[in-house]
Amino acid sequence: MAEKVVHLSSVAGSPLLDSAGARLGRVEDVIARLDGREGLPPVTGLKARIGGRELFVPMDRIEGLEAAAARTSTTKLNLAQFERRPGEVLLRSDVLGHSLIDMNTARLVAAREVELACIDGTWHVAGIDSSPRARLRRMLPRRFRGHEEEHDRFVDWSQLEPFVGHVPSARLRLAHRRLARLHPAQIADLVEAASHDEGEEILEAVAQDRELEADIFEELDEEHQVEFLRERSDEQVAGVLARMASDDAADLLMELAQDRRLPILGLLPPAKQRKIRGLLGHNPETAGGLMNPDFVSITEQSSAEQALEVLRRSELPAEQSHTIVVIDQDGRLVGGVAAAALVKAGPHESISGLLEASHVAVSADADVPEIARLMTDYNLLMLPVVDADGRPIGVLTVDDILERLLPEDWRRRYGAARE
Repeated sequence: MAEKVVHLSSVAGSPLLDSAGARLGRVEDVIARLDGREGLPPVTGLKARIGGRELFVPMDRIEGLEAAAARTSTTKLNLAQFERRPGEVLLRSDVLGHSLIDMNTARLVAAREVELACIDGTWHVAGIDSSPRARLRRMLPRRFRGHEEEHDRFVDWSQLEPFVGHVPSARLRLAHRRLARLHPAQIADLVEAASHDEGEEILEAVAQDRELEADIFEELDEEHQVEFLRERSDEQVAGVLARMASDDAADLLMELAQDRRLPILGLLPPAKQRKIRGLLGHNPETAGGLMNPDFVSITEQSSAEQALEVLRRSELPAEQSHTIVVIDQDGRLVGGVAAAALVKAGPHESISGLLEASHVAVSADADVPEIARLMTDYNLLMLPVVDADGRPIGVLTVDDILERLLPEDWRRRYGAARE
């Protein structure tokens, strides 16, 4: 339990007194160490201004930390000039007034106040107050600020991830491990709500997981996709597109500057190139332009056990594999079978006996209203797209169609990821 809690804004700017109560100077900032360890970050010292010089005062020389003043335990201090050390963060300069990520709500919150707590004799960064009232309180003259035990929007530091890209001495970055717990759509919302530099820091943090990075780019709106790819090399852009779903990659390629499209397309793996070129040959508002050419298919002569093995070997995400396309010996569409039906079936049961009752498909030139009507009428999560000979060339998923049907201002709740 905290023995004492003080506002950072009350400490920063307060007098620095010696052990006899004489004024030595002024507290400029409070220094904490964000080294990624579990628990609340420790306060390591104060940055003080004494006689026109900036000094470091370690916390083991601080006898008392109050809203009115900080008191040292000695009358003599080391007068060495203050210098940032690696990993140190100045709470007033680097955190107060800046955005942080609330990992519990996947939202950006503003540190309008930073709370310091003395726990078992050691000072720590306890959390932030993100309420507008905290910011107003900072504007009051020091003698009127006071300290409130209750906060409108107190956020414990343990659930926060601070942006540190702007901190000169920080060798830290956002924790990829924690960000990866969020859904790609949540991370995309954060990127869109953040400033450009903050968005870059988020993407840099997740870049070590290339698949996650590609998933996030799929969720970003077109404006932000282009914004965060504009300064990347063609090779880097191709690396992102190669990991994206083919239909999303084709859409994003067309949003890039025209003179970059062919060079980037040429850097993609041959199989990916063929799929994207095929998609670009269709009207983007028809089934051919909206479909994903990546899908799982099996022949109707297969057994449930064989179909499950094909499904296990597939690298497609689960949302693209809940229905398996069934074809005949000539490659023509026969129907579809749900992955759940395969799990429930006996290992030697024939696929032909597990086919879904409805056998529906659309041609590549079908428009969005027709696709939506069919998927609604037949309660489909996935709809095959076939060529003139009845061979499947791609699949449409319900999210592809919902994205086209939602009004433009509903597709992304701008500001939803920021308080």
